[in-house]
Amino acid sequence: MAGHIVCFGELLLRLTAPGRELLMQTGNLDVHVGGAEANVGIGLANLGHAVSMVSAVPDNPLGRAAIRFVRGQGLNTHNVQLRDGRMGLYFLSAGAGLRASDIVYDRAASSFAAAPADAFDWRAILDGAAMLHLSGITPALGPATAQAALSAARAARGLGVQVSFDGNYRARLWETWDSDPRAVLTELVSLTDTMFGNHRDISLLLGEQFSGDGPNRRREAAEAAFAAFPNLQRIASTARHIDDTDRHRIAARVDTRERGYQTEDVVVAGIVDRIGGGDAYAAGILHGVLSGQDLEATVATGLALTCLKHSLPGDASLFSQADIAAFLQGALDVRR
Repeated sequence: MAGHIVCFGELLLRLTAPGRELLMQTGNLDVHVGGAEANVGIGLANLGHAVSMVSAVPDNPLGRAAIRFVRGQGLNTHNVQLRDGRMGLYFLSAGAGLRASDIVYDRAASSFAAAPADAFDWRAILDGAAMLHLSGITPALGPATAQAALSAARAARGLGVQVSFDGNYRARLWETWDSDPRAVLTELVSLTDTMFGNHRDISLLLGEQFSGDGPNRRREAAEAAFAAFPNLQRIASTARHIDDTDRHRIAARVDTRERGYQTEDVVVAGIVDRIGGGDAYAAGILHGVLSGQDLEATVATGLALTCLKHSLPGDASLFSQADIAAFLQGALDVRR
């Protein structure tokens, strides 16, 4: 598919306790650049796609370092604005054994969250684009970013640009302001072609529960979403079963209007870093869609990329098509 992918969302700095320490156990922190939409863009860029990042960061060394990082991963950063304000941060203590990972957010009043809704010229930004990727984190940050996300999706739909939307529902963010998440998310999904979410996300949107088990429940929810949202063409999700912090079982699924396809569980052991696994999955699915892969190949690509991401420190997938092919072939020996 001709055209580039536009990713709109906040760039964050992730500060991680080294090894598997608790936060501030020794006072040392490792720094990574993150952000859900940027993670998807980086994953796609590493698979050979042209990607443009749209965001706002502070005009200081932290903001400029974030821009350098995403530019270094191949993203066009012309539409990342330098503004007054502060850098959004989050802090991670990686889990171990039966202790879960723990995240502390510090992103209130960031440069991105404080940017006015009309700070972005969407008709110009989306000129020549094939797809716009958004997530539910952006509208959850406040009324300005909610309006900006809606403006972006409306402009994309009007220009014939595909819209990809990852639900990423964050109740604590929505609760910080006088928000109506169901109304905002419902409009965003109504403008969406590809949605990342499961039966719980669809329940939030439609106000109904789905009673089936496993794949049957997901298909029931998908059919209800397709009936409610005429523009929606596919719904992608993963199912994760956690045995312990180091061993998960993951299955991948995509539903189209015609049918659904779900993989068997894949055991992911020796996990290095699970943060960004969902974003890697989204990048893999969108790669399959943009490359014209069939349903089974698209789901396999998404599953491969999310499994591979668990082997890599940091937020983003840095893997190539060759890495995906090796994974799908079961090649675990050293490649020489």
